[in-house]
Amino acid sequence: MSALDDPLPAPLATAAAIAPVPEPVLTVERLVKRYGEQEVVRGVSFAIRRGECFGLLGPNGAGKTTTLRCCLGLIAGDGGTITMCGQPVPQAAREARIRVGVVPQLDNLDPDFTVTENLRVYGRYFGLPDALLDERIPRLLEFAGLANKGKQGIRTLSGGMKRRLTLARALINDPELLILDEPTTGLDPQARHLIWDGLRQLLSQGKTILLTTHFMDEAERLASRLAVLDRGIIIASDTPRALIAQHLEPEVIEVYGDDAKTWAEMHGRRIAKRLEVAGETAFCYAYDPKPLLSDLASRAGLRYLHRAANLEDLFIKLTGRDLRD
Repeated sequence: MSALDDPLPAPLATAAAIAPVPEPVLTVERLVKRYGEQEVVRGVSFAIRRGECFGLLGPNGAGKTTTLRCCLGLIAGDGGTITMCGQPVPQAAREARIRVGVVPQLDNLDPDFTVTENLRVYGRYFGLPDALLDERIPRLLEFAGLANKGKQGIRTLSGGMKRRLTLARALINDPELLILDEPTTGLDPQARHLIWDGLRQLLSQGKTILLTTHFMDEAERLASRLAVLDRGIIIASDTPRALIAQHLEPEVIEVYGDDAKTWAEMHGRRIAKRLEVAGETAFCYAYDPKPLLSDLASRAGLRYLHRAANLEDLFIKLTGRDLRD
């Protein structure tokens, strides 16, 4: 079961009229969470505006899922305050979750029910009448690309279908806030793009999304703002483009091959503004790539790729290349 699983699923409410200056849908201020003597969340603060996708990024063990569990009231923090959908958490967590949809890391669909039955049973947890469910379920199945799968059992679905059904299920009550904990982990590129298309539809409809992901291209495509969490602390927060411009050189040249490391030590470090070697790849960061490209053009044994700096470069620079377990 996922760390975000809860006996009572998280629903959604009919969207309220948007005020000229709306209150944040979720506000976290100086959140602290300890397990014994280990402080895994250390004064985290952020706010999510209505209608935006906010990305929470970080390596394994950074405190992302713990932060989400505190926001949902599944565990109590040891300090700080949380307000979600106008309700204090954890004091009124159940009332807040009535207006929130959750897609956990791992699918927790009921394998004994059909696709349609999974949506219907989930909706009944929140007292939704059958007449309303009869209206919503076909639209949600259409949204998820599962319109012809309603009578099928869960075991017959592919991983991508299950993920899309989990997303549709989280929308059964029309939530104000949708929390997605690594929604496309384990999916092939086609399934990921289908889910991205669905999430972009939701954003265009004014939904608010909190997204955690290890796919930097996913965050860059979907998030209007993001925060990088490392060792329980937010170390950077802004729009993806602003963070890249603030922390990185704009041009990147990746140099591959058996001789890449030797070239990097003998020539690359002299030319590049900043250079990192990982395995058989040298990452050269520069404001002006011309001197690097000129040098590489004369070296037939090396392969290289010239590209713009991206969110993965930012993530690596801020959190390091070391593996986290």
